Amino acid sequence: MSDSWVVQNLQNALNTWNEKLAEVWKLLIQSPKTFKDGSIWHVILNIHGGLQAIGLALLVLFFVVGVVKTCGSFTEVKKPEHALKLFVRFAIAKGVVTYGLELMLALFDIAQGVVAKIMKTAGLGNVGKTVLPNEMIKAVEDCGFFESIPLWAVTLIGSLFITVLSFIIIMSVYGRFFKLYMYTAIAPIPLSTFAGEPTQQIGKSFLKSYAAVCLEGAIIVLACVIFSVFAASPPAVNTDAAPVAMVWSYVGELVFNMLVLVGAVKMADRIVREMMGL
Repeated sequence: MSDSWVVQNLQNALNTWNEKLAEVWKLLIQSPKTFKDGSIWHVILNIHGGLQAIGLALLVLFFVVGVVKTCGSFTEVKKPEHALKLFVRFAIAKGVVTYGLELMLALFDIAQGVVAKIMKTAGLGNVGKTVLPNEMIKAVEDCGFFESIPLWAVTLIGSLFITVLSFIIIMSVYGRFFKLYMYTAIAPIPLSTFAGEPTQQIGKSFLKSYAAVCLEGAIIVLACVIFSVFAASPPAVNTDAAPVAMVWSYVGELVFNMLVLVGAVKMADRIVREMMGL
């Protein structure tokens, strides 16, 4: 560790960035069942189980409403082909509500398979670390007291941006987990709409939205893979420039690369929804 406060400040900010990026990478391959040792998942399961009874009651209601709206008279209901169609619809809707959790976990596993395939194809087991170049460290350490004063302002602004971006990216990934938990908890209610033909679109939209949240992980991994390529070839350091200009140029380009990654992660939700036509 360098004795220069300027270098230490930047290195601490980059260490925070590297730690949060490593945590993001770890979270992307983690299941909601094992997140935070499964304590949150246990609570979500209890809520899901409690709402299942309400979902089954709503299922009957949506089924009756659907029959009333789609059948002109009771005579139509007595027709074998129409009665069979209604029976199949009710049976499928009940199965979706009863085994909705298994269905949603299957969708999540498919999305995680896509994430794992992207990681394997890219040949990355982790995101590359961002470090300060030795040339820049040496140039900063050789500065006198008065020469280093402008560097304090530059590094203070740069380290502040890097630290803020670190927490923004980790909060975005945590947000995906919270959305997965919310969808899982209330699933029985929107899934019960499959019982009625006029309301089935609500259930379809719910499953498509849940699938979109699952696929957000694939978009975030792609963004991390692209950033890893950027990190593998860090900003060039002009050794002929003054230390202030050197640090300003390096930190500016570094923050820009980080902004690109954070922006891609923040847009993951919108990108997936556009792909799925939501």
